[in-house]
Amino acid sequence: MTRNPEPGRPADARAWCAEIPCHPTSSCACLDRRMGHPSARQIAIMLFPEVEELDAIGPWEVLSYWTRRFPEDGWAVFCVSPDGGPVRCAKGMTLGAHFAAADLPDVEVFLHPGGWGTRAKLQDGEYLDWIRSLRKSIPLLASVCTGSLVYAAAGLLTGRPATTHRASLGKLAELDSTIDVRAGERYVDDGDMITSAGISAGIDMALYLVSRLASPERARDVRDGIQYDPQPPV
Repeated sequence: MTRNPEPGRPADARAWCAEIPCHPTSSCACLDRRMGHPSARQIAIMLFPEVEELDAIGPWEVLSYWTRRFPEDGWAVFCVSPDGGPVRCAKGMTLGAHFAAADLPDVEVFLHPGGWGTRAKLQDGEYLDWIRSLRKSIPLLASVCTGSLVYAAAGLLTGRPATTHRASLGKLAELDSTIDVRAGERYVDDGDMITSAGISAGIDMALYLVSRLASPERARDVRDGIQYDPQPPV
């Protein structure tokens, strides 16, 4: 049976592979990455061992739905890991990446999820230096959950409003006492830095990103498309 191609995707998948080389550890990463046009502006989602699954997958679902369904908006999203290989997440899921950190292409938005793996990153001087270097070239940094702790440890939240998972608000203040810790806020937009609360809040933050980068109408299109209408049963 022949399946109709996704809107904006060539019917012949080989056309994608011809345009965009796959990472050697990925399985046809170009198809997953949805970099359909060389002029598309890029959004990178960081993966690392013990990343919280929904911290990364929630924003990925929102942003990949947007960039695939509405390629005319001119954005694409991909994942990056320290060595370009797959990572084992906090609850056992394995996720693949499209790039190694050393090969990160030019991006407009860099999103750092949270999870237990961020604890090790807070003590990793080389990693924090790399995060600081991103600030020099990337216009917009974002985080989900305890991803903001990494930014705080790198000195990127000094004197700024920010939030994190509610269980880590004290740690955020401990890392940098000048941070205006916003307890109870789903996400905090401070211009070139957006931080969100824990786990599922990353979905809301990603929808807000679509609204900011495209339009509120487009964000509503995406919300409807992924059928995101929270009505908790408990």
